[in-house]
Amino acid sequence: MNFRNLLVKFLVWRLKHISSNNFILILSGIVGLVSGIAAVTLKSTVHFIQHQLLHIKEASGYNFLYMIYPIIGILITVIVSKYILKSKPGHGITQILYYISKHSSKVKRTLTYSRMITSAITVGFGGSVGLEAPIVVTGSAIGSNLGRLTHLNYKKRTLLIACGASGAISAIFNSPIAGVIFAIEVILTDVTINKFIPILISSVVGSMVSYVFLGRELLFSFKLTDAFKPEHIHYYILLGVACGIISVHFTRLTYLIEDSIEKVKNDINRALLGGLGLAIIIFAFPPIYGEGYNVILQLLNGNDSIIFDQSLIYGESDKTLIVIVLLFAILVIKPIASALTIGSGGSGGIFAPSLFMGGIGGYLFARTINYILPVHINTSHFTLVGMCGVMSGVMHAPLTAIFLIAEITGGYALFVPLMLVSAIAFTTISYFEEYSLYTKPLIEKGDLIQHDKDRQVLSEMNLSKLIESDLLTIKYDETLEDLIVLVKKSNRNIFPVLNYEGGLEGIVTLDDIRERMFDEEERKNIIVKQVMQMPPAKVKPSDSMEDVMNKFEITQAWNLPVIEDGKYIGFLSKSRIFNAYRTRLISHDKE
Repeated sequence: MNFRNLLVKFLVWRLKHISSNNFILILSGIVGLVSGIAAVTLKSTVHFIQHQLLHIKEASGYNFLYMIYPIIGILITVIVSKYILKSKPGHGITQILYYISKHSSKVKRTLTYSRMITSAITVGFGGSVGLEAPIVVTGSAIGSNLGRLTHLNYKKRTLLIACGASGAISAIFNSPIAGVIFAIEVILTDVTINKFIPILISSVVGSMVSYVFLGRELLFSFKLTDAFKPEHIHYYILLGVACGIISVHFTRLTYLIEDSIEKVKNDINRALLGGLGLAIIIFAFPPIYGEGYNVILQLLNGNDSIIFDQSLIYGESDKTLIVIVLLFAILVIKPIASALTIGSGGSGGIFAPSLFMGGIGGYLFARTINYILPVHINTSHFTLVGMCGVMSGVMHAPLTAIFLIAEITGGYALFVPLMLVSAIAFTTISYFEEYSLYTKPLIEKGDLIQHDKDRQVLSEMNLSKLIESDLLTIKYDETLEDLIVLVKKSNRNIFPVLNYEGGLEGIVTLDDIRERMFDEEERKNIIVKQVMQMPPAKVKPSDSMEDVMNKFEITQAWNLPVIEDGKYIGFLSKSRIFNAYRTRLISHDKE
């Protein structure tokens, strides 16, 4: 109670002394600070868990433990999610987009910490996913709940969600520009200067938090030493197409595996099945263990012997053909490992897997060209540019991919090939997959409308709140005289006719009985069933508002009955929908 009183006093004081724009700038800094601390905490926790598990493996001498760890991690994650946190892991950014689209940007409070806990367990124990999506969920939830606490409207809450995402990405990669671009490209659908500045502030603050606590110890970084060679531009064009194809492979295989494993209804059985599948993959291809950033760093430094580490296949790095075959196999199998991790109940994102796939694909491309042609192209450059290409394709976020790779390399020496490959990869996958992994499930269900204000506003309207249940009803076998009694009581001109099971038989309007209602003989002898008419269409509570408006358009009716499981629920009025639409539209456009 004391906290509420203090909050009310603060908000009253704020309205008198701080303008709305300045208040948003202050909140964006706070969101960036907290998101940055969350990112640092998550990263440090995962590194601690990984270090402890590595120590146990080395001390025991049981190298096979790296296969068992992911199973344990997924099982613990499922148990913690189901019985303690009461939440369901999955593709976190998809969930945030859903909250923005269908829940007025009101994100559950539990998401401010739940994804940090579950992803720390999953990734710490070697799950083949990344930390970026969970920390974006955490940052977004922080922004949303701070907006709710300070009584901000929908648009400002959405802006703070974008600030949280920006601060999180900036902190975990120490890439403030990429953080800003990600928030604009993935979270928001439109942006103006008054939105851009808070996101920028949040991103800078998140980056500074990461730098203060971790210094140069980043999740992933690499310094370029060689210059880009324009004479190799045609190879980059081919790489762009290859990255687009890899992105299609990653996206479709992810859908396939996740849909397949989700058919196992029991959570524990699904976790065991997914964990076992992941263990078998890691046993065959150890580089797939965990996020895979260390493998990419080794490839960037020219040390491809890393792929033989703990592998059943023994070889040296100069055995080029074996390296090419193994890298290709890893490229094919990696999406299965990531999908099994998430689909079986693990917590993580596709950010790291897409970067891993891109790095493997780029290195494989360069190494293959060098093997079959009498040329030498820089494997490090193609590894980095490949990361950009696949990330651009999988996430449908070409600008984020460009600036992220540019920033983590400490410069813009590869900016031209990054732009080229990102554009080609994005164009290639767009031919096969119109939407990203984040948005496709929501768009197919009608839960996310992009670039269509009318459909977006309609999708946000709650049909159940618009149903009118105050219409007076009458049984089909009652007389016209009984109906006239209701006419005297009602201020409506529609009367639903029901059977004795509560089902709708038809409707009667005043126009249907106007000529007969003054004839005393007819009033006593005519039953309601004789004068009723069938409604031109019926609506189900599960119908989308777009479907409802289509029914109104086709029938030209102003009122339609709502039926659920054969039972009459109420009526929908076109005029009431228009009023609600106008109110929602005004709220949408209000800054």
